[in-house]
Amino acid sequence: MAITKVWIEEGCISCGMSEDNCPEVFKVKDVGATVIEGANYLELEEKIKEAAKGCPVEVIKYEEV
Repeated sequence: MAITKVWIEEGCISCGMSEDNCPEVFKVKDVGATVIEGANYLELEEKIKEAAKGCPVEVIKYEEV
């Protein structure tokens, strides 16, 4: 299965874990984090999954097909 979509749901606490784990996909802002447009998810699947698994508020989501 390949990750085709990544998003961050409401409730991000800007802890920085997502960006530390996968700066190619996630960028922490003053309030919450965002997903960087145009990132190649295929090459970063393991890092995305680790970021989602390690999120303390469980708001990092991804879709696989």
